Amino acid sequence: MSITVTKDVFQLAEVFTISRGSRTEAQVLTVRVERDGVVGQGECVPYARYGETLDSVIAEILSLPSEITRTALQGVLPAGAARNAVDCALWDWEAKKAGVRVWDLLGLPAPKPEITAYTLSLADPAAMEASARKHNHRPLLKIKLGTPDDMPRLEAVRRGAPDTPIIIDANEGWTADVYSDLAPHLVRLGVKLVEQPLPAGNDDMLAEIDRPLPVCADEACHDRASLPSLKGKYDVINIKLDKTGGLTEALALKDAGLAQGYGVMVGCMVGSSLAMAPATILAQGVAFTDLDGPLLLAEDRDEPLIFDEAGVHAPKPELWG
Repeated sequence: MSITVTKDVFQLAEVFTISRGSRTEAQVLTVRVERDGVVGQGECVPYARYGETLDSVIAEILSLPSEITRTALQGVLPAGAARNAVDCALWDWEAKKAGVRVWDLLGLPAPKPEITAYTLSLADPAAMEASARKHNHRPLLKIKLGTPDDMPRLEAVRRGAPDTPIIIDANEGWTADVYSDLAPHLVRLGVKLVEQPLPAGNDDMLAEIDRPLPVCADEACHDRASLPSLKGKYDVINIKLDKTGGLTEALALKDAGLAQGYGVMVGCMVGSSLAMAPATILAQGVAFTDLDGPLLLAEDRDEPLIFDEAGVHAPKPELWG
């Protein structure tokens, strides 16, 4: 089997800002595996928050033996972006080789459309109100926050989208005191979920303070090994393929999380339709889906995912799986 990696850049439709910084483009890696004349592909988004760079992830991928299998891959690379792209490319290859869809290999029904959140990036209150008003037709808005001065932003978003369900992502930007002060207002404003209010690894206070609305582990939850540290602190886990290291571990994490009583959210980094495609299988029946990466782009892959009033649809076989 040959494994190739390319760097691809997709321009964003607008500047995307979270508590850790801003970006104007999505830099991704595309992995292609080829054997017996069949090519499978996958995409990952290396993430500096987890110590990843484009070059470090490329080095991981190119270190793999040429005859790597998806089963062997799980023990060769750690959870992260490199394993994700290769795992998803191997799933794509297996499906194409067998002439079936990936969900057929998994013994699952064909994915149905899932309503996805649409993310509003962090900005001043006036800009966030305008953005909320522009997107108030969306069935679910995800609001990026994570500063000590977020209350005016919350109020502004609710003015812009008075009736739209909202979830909040603080990206580790609050302290326990800030979250405790904001929590009653989140409830008052109809917020359905708050993601990662405190820094991962410094979140023990979540087990001590009131949680009047569901709290979701994002940066604190990578794969099944993360679950013991979440007990008593979180109600929901955010599963992202770039954290789990691919669809294989993501499906196992979903099953384990549900068995332990967690709600499940399926999220994404900012990438193209190729990155989201495997996650449409994972997102079936979960509490929250956040696969809006392609909606934030000014350009996308050929044969992109379809987004409509029913939600995000399963990929065409020309794209993946």
